[in-house]
Amino acid sequence: MKINFAQNLKKLRNEAKMSQKTLAELLEVNQRTISAWEKEIAEPSFANLAKLCEIFNEDFNNILM
Repeated sequence: MKINFAQNLKKLRNEAKMSQKTLAELLEVNQRTISAWEKEIAEPSFANLAKLCEIFNEDFNNILM
């Protein structure tokens, strides 16, 4: 089964025991933005992808795949 960005983000966030609200605060976005990413309604900007890599200590490939 191929895991997409939305599933991977939720997995990484849950493994870090981080709420959507906490992640949103770290990224300086609204919690609804995180929810939209995890529901495949929206996608993060390149800048936010870079921040996600830093927060989860992952490279782009691991975040996106």
